[in-house]
Amino acid sequence: MSDKTMKNTDFDGVEKNVPDVQKFGDGDLFKLIAKAWSKKEGWMKSTKAMEIEGVGCLVQVTTQQGGQVAEALAFVHGVKITGDGEDRKLIAINPGLRSDG
Repeated sequence: MSDKTMKNTDFDGVEKNVPDVQKFGDGDLFKLIAKAWSKKEGWMKSTKAMEIEGVGCLVQVTTQQGGQVAEALAFVHGVKITGDGEDRKLIAINPGLRSDG
C-alpha cells in the first residue's frame, strides 16, 4: 500500500494523483471550504459543504491522524456557499433565522 495523497482539493486532483481511482456520480458534490495537511506528520483536516439551495448546507468536517479518521456531518440552516476555489466560504443568508424558536 502506498502513502495516501492528502493534497487533493477537487476530483480533478484525485484523478491526476490517484491512478486507480473509480467514481460514480459527481465527485465534487461537496465543495471544499478549507483544508490543511502535513504529509510529514501524517495528518489532514478539511471542511466541505453541500448547498441545498434556498434552505442551507450540509457541512462535513474530516480529521485524519495516521490511519485514524473522524468525520462529523451537520445541517446548517440559512447559509449558502459563496466564492470559488480559495475564495469559497459559507455565509449566512438570514442571520436572524434561528432553528430553536
